[in-house]
Amino acid sequence: MDLGAFSVSLSVKDLAASKSFYEALGFEGFGGDPDQGWLMLRNGDHVIGLFQGMFEGNVMTFNPGWDQQAQETAEFTDVRTIQSALESAGLELATRVEEGTSGPGSVMLQDPDGNQILIDQHR
Repeated sequence: MDLGAFSVSLSVKDLAASKSFYEALGFEGFGGDPDQGWLMLRNGDHVIGLFQGMFEGNVMTFNPGWDQQAQETAEFTDVRTIQSALESAGLELATRVEEGTSGPGSVMLQDPDGNQILIDQHR
Protein backbone atom coordinates (compact mmCIF):
# COMPACT_ATOMS: atom_id res chain seq x y z
CA MET A 1 0.00 0.00 0.00
CA ASP A 2 1.56 3.28 -1.15
CA LEU A 3 0.46 6.11 1.15
CA GLY A 4 2.25 8.80 -0.86
CA ALA A 5 3.97 11.89 0.49
CA PHE A 6 4.30 12.30 4.26
CA SER A 7 4.07 15.50 6.27
CA VAL A 8 3.23 16.59 9.77
CA SER A 9 0.34 19.02 10.16
CA LEU A 10 0.87 21.18 13.23
CA SER A 11 -1.91 23.00 15.04
CA VAL A 12 -0.32 26.35 15.93
CA LYS A 13 -1.41 29.27 18.12
CA ASP A 14 0.37 32.01 16.15
CA LEU A 15 0.98 31.32 12.46
CA ALA A 16 3.54 34.12 12.00
CA ALA A 17 5.54 33.12 15.08
CA SER A 18 5.57 29.46 14.04
CA LYS A 19 6.59 30.38 10.49
CA SER A 20 9.53 32.41 11.82
CA PHE A 21 10.57 29.59 14.14
CA TYR A 22 10.60 26.93 11.41
CA GLU A 23 12.33 29.28 8.96
CA ALA A 24 15.13 29.56 11.55
CA LEU A 25 15.39 25.75 11.31
CA GLY A 26 15.89 26.04 7.55
CA PHE A 27 12.33 25.50 6.34
CA GLU A 28 11.05 27.56 3.41
CA GLY A 29 7.44 28.26 2.50
CA PHE A 30 6.09 26.68 -0.67
CA GLY A 31 2.32 26.87 -0.35
CA GLY A 32 -0.67 27.82 1.69
CA ASP A 33 -2.59 30.98 2.45
CA PRO A 34 -1.84 32.93 5.66
CA ASP A 35 -5.17 34.76 5.31
CA GLN A 36 -6.90 31.38 5.59
CA GLY A 37 -4.64 30.35 8.50
CA TRP A 38 -2.34 27.79 6.90
CA LEU A 39 1.13 27.48 5.38
CA MET A 40 3.22 24.64 3.98
CA LEU A 41 6.99 24.61 4.56
CA ARG A 42 9.78 22.38 3.28
CA ASN A 43 13.35 21.62 4.25
CA GLY A 44 14.66 19.18 1.64
CA ASP A 45 12.21 16.26 1.65
CA HIS A 46 10.83 17.21 5.08
CA VAL A 47 7.42 18.86 4.92
CA ILE A 48 5.36 20.47 7.65
CA GLY A 49 2.04 22.25 7.51
CA LEU A 50 1.18 25.02 9.96
CA PHE A 51 -2.54 25.41 10.67
CA GLN A 52 -3.99 28.06 12.97
CA GLY A 53 -7.51 27.48 14.28
CA MET A 54 -8.37 24.60 11.95
CA PHE A 55 -8.09 21.54 14.21
CA GLU A 56 -6.87 20.47 17.63
CA GLY A 57 -3.69 18.49 18.08
CA ASN A 58 -1.17 17.52 15.45
CA VAL A 59 -1.87 15.21 12.51
CA MET A 60 0.35 12.87 10.51
CA THR A 61 -0.67 13.40 6.88
CA PHE A 62 -0.18 11.15 3.88
CA ASN A 63 -1.03 12.25 0.33
CA PRO A 64 -1.55 9.39 -2.15
CA GLY A 65 -0.56 10.44 -5.66
CA TRP A 66 2.08 12.94 -4.55
CA ASP A 67 5.81 12.62 -3.97
CA GLN A 68 7.69 14.55 -1.26
CA GLN A 69 8.02 17.53 -3.60
CA ALA A 70 4.19 17.74 -3.99
CA GLN A 71 4.47 16.53 -7.58
CA GLU A 72 1.97 14.03 -8.98
CA THR A 73 3.19 10.46 -9.29
CA ALA A 74 2.38 8.35 -12.35
CA GLU A 75 0.93 5.53 -10.26
CA PHE A 76 -0.51 5.51 -6.76
CA THR A 77 -2.82 3.60 -4.46
CA ASP A 78 -6.25 5.23 -4.49
CA VAL A 79 -7.56 6.33 -1.10
CA ARG A 80 -10.59 4.01 -1.55
CA THR A 81 -8.27 1.01 -1.93
CA ILE A 82 -6.37 2.14 1.17
CA GLN A 83 -9.66 2.54 3.06
CA SER A 84 -10.70 -1.00 2.13
CA ALA A 85 -7.33 -2.42 3.22
CA LEU A 86 -7.46 -0.59 6.56
CA GLU A 87 -10.98 -1.80 7.28
CA SER A 88 -10.03 -5.36 6.24
CA ALA A 89 -7.20 -5.15 8.77
CA GLY A 90 -9.79 -4.37 11.47
CA LEU A 91 -8.93 -0.68 11.87
CA GLU A 92 -11.68 1.75 12.81
CA LEU A 93 -11.92 4.85 10.63
CA ALA A 94 -13.08 8.18 12.05
CA THR A 95 -13.97 9.43 8.56
CA ARG A 96 -14.45 7.52 5.31
CA VAL A 97 -14.54 8.15 1.59
CA GLU A 98 -17.90 7.47 -0.02
CA GLU A 99 -17.87 4.18 -1.93
CA GLY A 100 -18.33 4.33 -5.70
CA THR A 101 -16.68 7.74 -6.04
CA SER A 102 -13.39 8.72 -7.65
CA GLY A 103 -10.94 11.57 -7.41
CA PRO A 104 -10.15 13.54 -4.25
CA GLY A 105 -11.09 12.07 -0.90
CA SER A 106 -9.76 11.43 2.58
CA VAL A 107 -9.95 9.06 5.49
CA MET A 108 -8.93 9.69 9.07
CA LEU A 109 -8.05 7.30 11.86
CA GLN A 110 -6.19 7.26 15.16
CA ASP A 111 -3.32 5.08 16.26
CA PRO A 112 -3.54 3.25 19.62
CA ASP A 113 -2.18 6.32 21.42
CA GLY A 114 -4.75 8.71 19.94
CA ASN A 115 -2.45 10.27 17.32
CA GLN A 116 -4.46 11.39 14.32
CA ILE A 117 -3.60 10.11 10.84
CA LEU A 118 -5.04 11.75 7.74
CA ILE A 119 -4.80 10.08 4.34
CA ASP A 120 -5.74 12.91 2.00
CA GLN A 121 -5.83 12.36 -1.76
CA HIS A 122 -5.99 15.57 -3.81
CA ARG A 123 -6.58 14.12 -7.29
